[in-house]
Amino acid sequence: MKENDIKNLVRPVVRSLRPYDAKEIPCKIKLDANESPFGFKGDIFRALKFLKTNRYPDPEAKELKIAIGRRYGISSENILVGNGSDELIYYIITTFGGPVLHPIPTFSMYGIIAQALGEKVIAIPLDRGFDIDLEKTLNAVEKEKPRLIFLSSPNNPTGNCFSAERIMKIIDASKGIVVVDEAYQPFSSEQGFLPLLRNYRNLVIMRTLSKIGLAALRVGFVIADAAIINEVNKVRLPFNVNSLSQAIAVAALKEKKQLSVFIKTIISERERLFSEMAEMNSITPYPSEANFILFKIKNPDDMYQALLRRDVLVRNLNDGIKGCLRVTVGTRQENSVFLKALRELS
Repeated sequence: MKENDIKNLVRPVVRSLRPYDAKEIPCKIKLDANESPFGFKGDIFRALKFLKTNRYPDPEAKELKIAIGRRYGISSENILVGNGSDELIYYIITTFGGPVLHPIPTFSMYGIIAQALGEKVIAIPLDRGFDIDLEKTLNAVEKEKPRLIFLSSPNNPTGNCFSAERIMKIIDASKGIVVVDEAYQPFSSEQGFLPLLRNYRNLVIMRTLSKIGLAALRVGFVIADAAIINEVNKVRLPFNVNSLSQAIAVAALKEKKQLSVFIKTIISERERLFSEMAEMNSITPYPSEANFILFKIKNPDDMYQALLRRDVLVRNLNDGIKGCLRVTVGTRQENSVFLKALRELS
């Protein structure tokens, strides 16, 4: 069979897709993927002592849901666990369909998955302050009647929290489901939307363990009204979260002090990064509530390559946000190397 014959068999909506770019570029200092520079080791792996590799994982992830529930003060019936947030986005769109509305720039998987599933995507540009354009969004809600709205707050890649007032107006106006993706909320000074779940049955909160030192596990979860959880659970693949990930995640969630140290250290280093970058000529860092900083710079493509030659990998966002790069907060040593290189190159 020829290559063109294979392409002709592919659904048109998939044929036109561009895959998510998650290239692994060898580099000593990796500050491109919004991972935590800190991870768990030692005692936490005792959780694997009784793991039976010949048995399928718990299909309902009962212990993990109990651990999540204890951490956030919610019932297990309001939680659904997935193989990372990506899988949960896929399940939510599969369950409710489209149109799917989201702002841009934002986490690209909302649009990629919606398009792959053949759903209409409505992308509304953010305003000049990287906040939701409320007027355009509400007009789209009224006209297009989206079944799903995805709002990432703090937003990736801009780092800011959207206006809570604007999000509330969108929830009030929507006849569909509003998903507030709080992947980066642990690093934010704002409370988040969990306290509002009881009052808004169409609100879904999405969280992940990937940003707090457990990216290798691929554990994400949604918190929502039990009726929503029951419907999304119908399309969930059996045994979707493996036993190893479940066991380590349960153990890690018990390490409250260690998690708190990780998060506080990242926030402290983020503030140091921002402060020093703000003093550099021709660099404009944007305030962040996440574990990364978006910054504007002259000749971003050249700077990206120059940093790479010094073994410092950041994310080049010039195609999506003109003139911008994004740096993940690393260890103090990694951040110092980045700052020194940036200072000498700018």
